[in-house]
Amino acid sequence: MDASSRRVPRLRLWCALAGIAISIGDTAILSWLGTSFTLNGHDVFWFVAVWFSGTGALLGFLLGDAIETRRRERATAEALASARAHVAQTEKLAALGQLAAAIAHEVRNPLAVVRSAAQGLTETLPDDDASARRAASFIIAEVDRLSSVVNSLLAFVRPLQLNLRPVPVADVVTRALDLATSELATRGVHLRRDQPATLPSITADGDLVCQVLLGLLSNAGQAVPAGGSVTVAARAAADAVELAVSDDGPGIPADIRSRIFEPFFTTRPRGTGLGLAVVRQIVEAHGGSIDVGDRAGGGACFTVRLPVRTAA
Repeated sequence: MDASSRRVPRLRLWCALAGIAISIGDTAILSWLGTSFTLNGHDVFWFVAVWFSGTGALLGFLLGDAIETRRRERATAEALASARAHVAQTEKLAALGQLAAAIAHEVRNPLAVVRSAAQGLTETLPDDDASARRAASFIIAEVDRLSSVVNSLLAFVRPLQLNLRPVPVADVVTRALDLATSELATRGVHLRRDQPATLPSITADGDLVCQVLLGLLSNAGQAVPAGGSVTVAARAAADAVELAVSDDGPGIPADIRSRIFEPFFTTRPRGTGLGLAVVRQIVEAHGGSIDVGDRAGGGACFTVRLPVRTAA
């Protein structure tokens, strides 16, 4: 028997007991005020008290039943609304998946051709033609951005296929840092690492966990100004491993923290709002969780918690 099924009769019982207490109390007050309870010359105070108590108990029981019925109806309505919202979201994601696949099919090849042509043009331009080189570089950068948008859409709508195996956490962190160092250095951001000498292994998809760290590192690198720093910390916590990516940027306002993992929510003019949504999707597929908070000293801190478990 679960807690909700135990709570129903318990509320009815307490309401019935409250009805009895109120009835006895009312009878006692009436007696104290001078009301006499007699029948054929006999004191029937306790008979009246028991009679009123029975009525009070019945009324209390019915009140408790009505309250619980209302609660059950409200909970059922909320569950139905949540189920409808989930179905609607699933349908939207299915439609988005078809759209993303169509976009990828129609756009990827032309984008690759445009990028290749711009790259080839750059190689043939004279060294003193700075304007043309700048235009070609702009084309390449925009093509790469559009390719990233397409890849983000596909990553979000494509069902995750986890390749679970024992993965040393330290190796995943090292790989992510090696891949992110160049991008962060280009932005003038310092990258730091904080972890103990030994960490347990986790049963996970190492490539996807690395993708999570890369996404958080890229997000942090865009948040801090040149000369800022980003820190990756790893630590064992009970039956889990925590990976924290923090920065000394402006931080995330408290009023939007509940929404930053929502698909298509972004505060950046050129953002897609899918990066953190994909990160959360991967983390939850591993049975983990991700939270955002404040970094000590200012800035944001994203903490990923992944369970330590053995392969099935």
